[in-house]
Amino acid sequence: MKDTQMTKVVVVNALRPRKEVIDEVADVLRSGGLCAFPTETVYGLGADGFNQEAVLKIFRIKGRPPDNPLIMHVDSKEMLNELVVDVPEIAYRFMEFAWPGPLTLVLKKSTKVPKEVTAGLPTVAVRCPGHPIALALITALGKPIAAPSANLSGRPSPTNAKHVIDDLMGSVDVIVDGGETFFGVESTIIDVTSEPPKLLRPGPIAVEDLIKVLGREIEVPPFARGLAESETPLSPGTKYRHYSPNTSLLLVELSDYSDLNFLVTAVLSHANELMRKGLKVGIIASSETSNHYRVRGFEVLTLGSRSNLFEVAHNLFDVLRLSDTLGVDAVIVEGFNEVGLGLAIMNRLRKAARYRFSYSS
Repeated sequence: MKDTQMTKVVVVNALRPRKEVIDEVADVLRSGGLCAFPTETVYGLGADGFNQEAVLKIFRIKGRPPDNPLIMHVDSKEMLNELVVDVPEIAYRFMEFAWPGPLTLVLKKSTKVPKEVTAGLPTVAVRCPGHPIALALITALGKPIAAPSANLSGRPSPTNAKHVIDDLMGSVDVIVDGGETFFGVESTIIDVTSEPPKLLRPGPIAVEDLIKVLGREIEVPPFARGLAESETPLSPGTKYRHYSPNTSLLLVELSDYSDLNFLVTAVLSHANELMRKGLKVGIIASSETSNHYRVRGFEVLTLGSRSNLFEVAHNLFDVLRLSDTLGVDAVIVEGFNEVGLGLAIMNRLRKAARYRFSYSS
């Protein structure tokens, strides 16, 4: 049984984090403790990246498979240089474009990086977060922070402190409540040790924009789209089922979303089939289609507009968690166009879904 009193929750202004509070949390990390803290993507569960025992606690508390590597969070290129060797020129181009920000680079690791962080791989995933609290915490610690998302493994990632409290209260030392995260989906991960560079996980930085920066193609393997799993977890998010609510999730996706009437018909067909089996059904939809289901008596959660994929991504994990409160047996979720941020949205939905139904409209 968890001792909820062992976890301290501190509320911090996201734009102006107080130094004395950040220093106190950094001391917890310095002594081998764990803290959950906001980044611009999702909340992270952090440990001193050079403390092997603290890193192992992350895996134990999350129930995370030991072969699933972590991301090292740094506050500067100088700190990055402690972790990596043989940095290619394209990595610096990506850093200039997106650091601080939601872009993780997979690079050759130095001998200073514990094998527990990288799951024994010869590479390490590194990013410089763009959130004031995260940056202040790394700087106060003076070392990289190893951090996956601050949720139980397999659950939807946390985008506010309540999500962290629901999953980890009583298991970690400190939860830093900095309000809602900005993007709502995890960072884009690019492997710059391969040729061509390879997208390992889509995120807020669109692969189309990275191709423009690079001036040539980036490989997008099936597992980056959520259509398969990587045999070896090359970075977080390439293997294992993720992001799933407790309620069974069914994804209905089209090759072309220009005909939303076709999508609504497909969703209703599956909903009616489940209802004939005696199951209660909820629906997760875009704002363009949600009323089509609501007027038919379904419990509906709205992600946002198809014309604003930032809104959809921002709401995604919160809505997946809310689906467990509907009191239904199954939830059907609409798919989205895989352009820009849509690729990250579909990656998460495919990994979260227990069943997928694809149609050519």
